[in-house]
Amino acid sequence: MAVAVPPGRAGGSGWAWRPVAQDALLARAFHSCTELQGRLYLVGGLLAGGAREPSSDTVVFDPAGGQAVRLGARGSPQRSHHDAAPVGGRWLCVVGGWDGSRRLATVAALDTERGVWEAWTATPSNCPPAGLSSHTCTRLSDRELRVAGREGSIRTQRRYGSIYTLRLDPNARSYCYKEEGCHTVSRSGHCAALLQTPGPHPGHQLLLFGGCNSAEPEVAGLWSHGKIKASLLLCGSTSPVQTVG
Repeated sequence: MAVAVPPGRAGGSGWAWRPVAQDALLARAFHSCTELQGRLYLVGGLLAGGAREPSSDTVVFDPAGGQAVRLGARGSPQRSHHDAAPVGGRWLCVVGGWDGSRRLATVAALDTERGVWEAWTATPSNCPPAGLSSHTCTRLSDRELRVAGREGSIRTQRRYGSIYTLRLDPNARSYCYKEEGCHTVSRSGHCAALLQTPGPHPGHQLLLFGGCNSAEPEVAGLWSHGKIKASLLLCGSTSPVQTVG
């Protein structure tokens, strides 16, 4: 594992990479890596070249100490090609992915206070995707995520990608998908970034990068000024936490 060091701090004029840890527990692919309470949570993935069965382990990496440990939480889901998002400073929500036999659109959550995994329940009004893998899941607030990417298997994939709003209720341990009216180019294995728009009254836009033949980023969501508020993390990081107003 390595981090990028800003100019000046690395002893040069440009950015540089600096290794921070080397541990066999970190060796994996098609996993998720999510920051929660100053620690990185690595969930699932494929642990060896040519592996077909996703791992069900969860590894916690402490950047301050440079130490990785396997978390012994009960009920850890078997997943790869999924995505994850922190919710409420307590839960790590794993969305969709491949479980070794099929693509899922379910939500599994690690309760970091109790140290157990929970299978959250879909509400009656839930309209889920056909199945998600190699998608992105972007946190808009503690109750709302934006999901973008292909659905289903290769044989059933559409020529476009659907966009879903995933609403979460941590108290009820439930979730609900709602398909948005707009579509994107069919993508998988892409990246997403929630960025401020320029101008005197900046809003936010969600951009998708890569995952298809297009060389241009694509807008997967627009929010006007004040709809999404940015506040700094209390742990001292300068990375913003997004909240929907």
